[in-house]
Amino acid sequence: MGKKSLGRQKVEMVKMKNNSNLQVTFSKRRSGLFKKASELCTLCGVEIGIIVFSPGNKVFSFGHPEIGNVIDRYVNGNPPDNSGTLHLIEAHRNANVRELNMQLTELVNQIEIEKRRGEELNQMRRASQSQYWWESPIEEQNPQQLQQLKSALEELKKNVAKQFDPNTMSQGYNNVPNMIPPGFNPNPELYNPCPPGFGH
Repeated sequence: MGKKSLGRQKVEMVKMKNNSNLQVTFSKRRSGLFKKASELCTLCGVEIGIIVFSPGNKVFSFGHPEIGNVIDRYVNGNPPDNSGTLHLIEAHRNANVRELNMQLTELVNQIEIEKRRGEELNQMRRASQSQYWWESPIEEQNPQQLQQLKSALEELKKNVAKQFDPNTMSQGYNNVPNMIPPGFNPNPELYNPCPPGFGH
């Protein structure tokens, strides 16, 4: 009976001890965090400000419409100016930012699709190479495959030599049916152009 799969395991939420894994995980999670924030801005029209310090003490930020404006509004507690022209400018800018966020989200999704498609093509290529390994370059074949290829070529050589063996070919000619129609009497001079006594 086959071994039962444990399924997808829940990752324990504790700080990683391996610095290399920590940096890689931070980079992936940061991109995912900013992507979700961008989607939230696009869907709900909210203003967001995110500041992240990496394990290497580098600063990364994401803000809509701008991180500086969001911070100033939070620190000073000042609501946005909704009067007249400034309100129209802000609305127009927000619309442009939302459009850019939508384009960014679409591009990220397209990149993910192309990435998965590339992985599928690589899997298909590897499967094809394993199925038709003799078509791959010689330098990419292992010793066992080279030995199999050598044996196959030697067998092919024997078969070709057998096909062109004089005895086999004469037997093949004798087995060819008579294709001359009944009653056909060819001119003997055409088939025996040499004069009598030639060669004696």
